[in-house]
Amino acid sequence: MELRRRLTLSAATITATAMALGACTADRAPAKKEAARVPLELTVTPADRTRDVPISAEVGVAVRGGKVRDVQIRDDRGKPVRAEAREDGTAWVPAEPLAHRRTYTAEVTAANDAGATVKRSTTFTTGAKSNSPAITSTLYFAGNRTYGTAMPVTVAFDPPIPKDARDEVQRRLFVTTDPPQPGAWSWLEDGSQVYYRAPDFWRPGTSISVRSALAGLPIGRDRVGDTDQRATSRIGRQVALEIDNATKHMSVFQDGKLLRKIPVSLGKPSTPSSSGRMVIMEKHERTTFDTRGEPNGGYVVDVDDAQRYTWGGEFIHAAPWSVGDQGNTNVSHGCANVSNQAADWLMGITQVGDLITVKGTEVQLQPGNGWTAWNVSWEEFVKGSALPVPGNLRPAPAASPAPPAAAVTPEPVTTGSGG
Repeated sequence: MELRRRLTLSAATITATAMALGACTADRAPAKKEAARVPLELTVTPADRTRDVPISAEVGVAVRGGKVRDVQIRDDRGKPVRAEAREDGTAWVPAEPLAHRRTYTAEVTAANDAGATVKRSTTFTTGAKSNSPAITSTLYFAGNRTYGTAMPVTVAFDPPIPKDARDEVQRRLFVTTDPPQPGAWSWLEDGSQVYYRAPDFWRPGTSISVRSALAGLPIGRDRVGDTDQRATSRIGRQVALEIDNATKHMSVFQDGKLLRKIPVSLGKPSTPSSSGRMVIMEKHERTTFDTRGEPNGGYVVDVDDAQRYTWGGEFIHAAPWSVGDQGNTNVSHGCANVSNQAADWLMGITQVGDLITVKGTEVQLQPGNGWTAWNVSWEEFVKGSALPVPGNLRPAPAASPAPPAAAVTPEPVTTGSGG
């Protein structure tokens, strides 16, 4: 088992060997014969009496010749600590961060098919609160919501995560789906964001539970994680928007069926719209675009029915001032301008997490300018994982991948540029 580097401490190993009987019987099960020959070994970490353990500690277990049957963790007051097993069984992860300067005892029992058992107990003490600066993490996946089928689980970091620390961080990011739909994590090149998605879009009705368990996690040489966050939400109906600059129209699909075509006006040549596959990130019945101090900006305007899909300030929104241009001429500052009536109708159809595809404009969408998990193929996406991707999700290797472009640092604000 590959143990977490900061918990790789010397640990005692207990071996139990089933006692051989004086005679064999004809009906003895072959499986039990084999089990009797394999020593049962159990190793537990952190090692007994280890001090200054991070509050992100897990109880690691390595078993040879058997399986873990029971894990009990208690604090120094005898209170049970609820823990969840990793999928591969290599560790038990406490459901909440441990407390600082507290002592915990873990009792682990393993057994084999021959009936032999072995128990191992370890007691360790967590350290004081770290004086190292924290890396701020933002989980863009709220609880008790209904999201679109393209909704990626997104975690953003400030400052970005160094490349040599991304495996440790990724191991503390958990996603479960019901019904099961496997996926993978992928990092932006600069480490500012990491996305989780499935090979295909989420199935409507899927429940997704997320935990970003980074509180107290040592990150890199001199940083720690800031918080432990959880959220559970469901996936709603399948809606997708396709905007073609050639026709200056938006096609709105639900469950693969065309509902409506809407005239649009995209970004003018000096402020072009981005082409690519984006996701609706925010919805506002009314918001303010304030572009003072920005290139090609300098205006302040209130807009209705605005839906953000890039951090750079691209929205679908009502633009009554450009109705005469919609469907034939691009006059916006990069947004998709539609009529008041169309913008109001869209607000009732779309969900955060719906896919928006824009094609035929002068510029391509940059990685990280929004939730850009779907703007690459699955083959390219999984290359961004800091940990090995399970075999059933790993595509055949590509011949020569293109180099990644520079990422755009997210700025999660509800008002800002647009037009």
